[in-house]
Amino acid sequence: MSLFLFLTIVQAIVGAALVGAILMQQSEGGGLGVGGSPSGLMSARGAANFMTRATGILAVLFVVLSIALAAIAVETTQGSEIDTSLDRTIPAAAPDPLAPAVPAATPAPAGEAAPAADADPLAGSAE
Repeated sequence: MSLFLFLTIVQAIVGAALVGAILMQQSEGGGLGVGGSPSGLMSARGAANFMTRATGILAVLFVVLSIALAAIAVETTQGSEIDTSLDRTIPAAAPDPLAPAVPAATPAPAGEAAPAADADPLAGSAE
C-alpha cells in the first residue's frame, strides 16, 4: 500500500507541474507566457522548444503513472470469492396486512338469478 501512496503523491506533483507548464506557454493572444530577451534559453524560440518538450515529457509521465496506479489498484483489490453481502433477491411475497378485505358475496334477492362467478361480463359486447 505504501507504493500506491508514493505513486499517488508523485502523480499529484507531476499533474501540478503539467498544469504549470501548460499555463506558462505563450499562446497567440499573449496568455501567461514568459517574456524575455531575444537571445538565450528563454527567448521566444528557446522557451517554446523547452516548454514544448517539458509539456510532452510531463504528459507521458502522467499517463504512465496513471496506468501503473490502475494496475496496482486492481492487483490489491482483486478477490477470489464472490461477495454476496449485496444480494438483492426478493423473497416470496407475503400477504399485505394493510390491503382492504374482500367483501363477502351478498345473496341475490328472491326471484332473481345470482350471476355466475366465472361469467364474462363483456361477453357478446364485441358484436
